[in-house]
Amino acid sequence: MAPDAIARLGSRLPEGATIVSATNGKTTTASMIAAALRAAGRPPVHNRAGSNMTWGVATALLEQTGEEGLFEVDEAWLPRVADDLDPRIVVLGNLFRDQLDRYGELEHIADEWAAAVAKHAGATGFVLNADDPLIADLGRDAELARRPGVTYFGIEDPSQALPELQHAFDAKYCRRCGAPYEYERAFVGHLGHYSCPSCGADRPAPDVAATRIELEGMRGSRAQVRTPDGEVELRLRIPGLYNVYNALAALAAAQRLGLALPEAARAMEEMRAVFGRVETVRVAGKDLSMLLIKNPAGANEVIRTLLLEARANGEPTLDLWVGLNDRIADGRDISWVWDADFELLAGHVRQVTCAGTRAPEMAVRLKYAGIAPEAIEVAPGITQSIDRAVDRADGRLFALPTYTALLELRTLLSKRGLARDYWE
Repeated sequence: MAPDAIARLGSRLPEGATIVSATNGKTTTASMIAAALRAAGRPPVHNRAGSNMTWGVATALLEQTGEEGLFEVDEAWLPRVADDLDPRIVVLGNLFRDQLDRYGELEHIADEWAAAVAKHAGATGFVLNADDPLIADLGRDAELARRPGVTYFGIEDPSQALPELQHAFDAKYCRRCGAPYEYERAFVGHLGHYSCPSCGADRPAPDVAATRIELEGMRGSRAQVRTPDGEVELRLRIPGLYNVYNALAALAAAQRLGLALPEAARAMEEMRAVFGRVETVRVAGKDLSMLLIKNPAGANEVIRTLLLEARANGEPTLDLWVGLNDRIADGRDISWVWDADFELLAGHVRQVTCAGTRAPEMAVRLKYAGIAPEAIEVAPGITQSIDRAVDRADGRLFALPTYTALLELRTLLSKRGLARDYWE
């Protein structure tokens, strides 16, 4: 009815808009930036509920009460929303294989993003992940020179590198010449230190970099971060190396938005887990921690966090609930579970309950991963399965749901009065 609604509503933001997009972590990154803006007395117009397609952006704009916008945007919708909002800053975190039935291959999304960056270069500032070759290349022109207004972020601490490249390794070939990348180290999936031996499209030096990182399992992490404005010690309450990447992106964006580094870092330290992203609630006297999984790279990082817990507490110690759905928002094709490294959990799992529309397939996957069949239970219904899993858990229960399974689980807990209704 009003195809120009986003453009017209966005033009009413006197301080412009910031867009955040990525396959993994855009909700958390946007929430970190929002926390920093609020701490500076600049509460943004923000689609905080995570509705990141055009209708979610439009809804946030209809409710606007602030001077500037901050919008998490779905990967496929980024070019259109960027055209409508003509953003002040665009933050691009990563590109991983995800929902191939909807997005197609990574190269398709990368090409769409490249066209959008070229169109807005000059007027728009870009915050890009130097460790993702698909993202880093967007900040360079045809002669490999850095575009004006580009800020790169990345990890410099070699102690956090993976022992070997994962099976879920997506960016194998240079987008410019097609030659295989050579990796010195990788941190998350294909994110790492790489070079192209053919055309010289190497990893750019990051402007904002984590030089020392300590992962503390579910307690969070610590990082020493170098920026153009000095160094800062960052303490995150949310776990995982992937959340360090999210924080680096948020810090880089905060600086581009003119926020003071210490205050921005402090606001991120005080931020709690976002809806279903390592959120913990108390159920029947036990902690239930929800860690969203939706693609191989994201699942592998959740597995890395679980292994830190398992090794700290003895073996086998993990009680798991895995909710695998194949609805449209999840992606109809669930074959990605065979590319995630569930084999790493073998020997660490005490018991696991498989739920969701594809619960039997998840049970088969875990059996082939080396988890004892007698430790696996199939209970497709969300309500019955979570109650059963909590009852069987020896201590903390880790829930690993796909997106719509997370919504079902979170709604159930909210109706029981165990968790805040996120939509309020």
